[in-house]
Amino acid sequence: MQATRTHALVLGGIRSGKSALAEQRATASGGPVTYIATATAGDGEMSERIRRHRQRRPADWGLVECPLALGAALTAQAEGGAPCLLIDCMSLWLSNLLHAGDEVFQRERAEFVDAVAAYPGSLVIVSNEVGLGTIGMDPLTRRFCDELGWLNQALAASCDQVVLTVAGLPMVLKGE
Repeated sequence: MQATRTHALVLGGIRSGKSALAEQRATASGGPVTYIATATAGDGEMSERIRRHRQRRPADWGLVECPLALGAALTAQAEGGAPCLLIDCMSLWLSNLLHAGDEVFQRERAEFVDAVAAYPGSLVIVSNEVGLGTIGMDPLTRRFCDELGWLNQALAASCDQVVLTVAGLPMVLKGE
């Protein structure tokens, strides 16, 4: 059983160390951990990334592959004992949602944000910080950056802790 319930958002750029930090936080939760993966292996390079992530996770962690219905996944985990959930990552999930169409996007995003606030166990959510880069040249890239920024803001408001990871170093933005 977990000692305390904490909802944490771990932000960072590509290869910033955010997933490794999130894994450390999930391990430190003191209870069972379930990894919720949002990635899909659309090509060989992504398959290799997924393989590396799987290889470094502890063998006793649960795994739920969830490219779209994260709200439902959190609800199911809450009913199943509420382990610490490590959700990796929001940028891949958001990309999946954007490609699923506006109706699916709106419904799933709202369900997920509500489920995060209601989840009785600990959460560690990984997301890319895209607000420090240039403005995209095409409408889909601009929408992706806008939507991820708004999602990160909603999650940060709901989480007890927010950490920005830069060059493998955590910078606490909210909480301890």
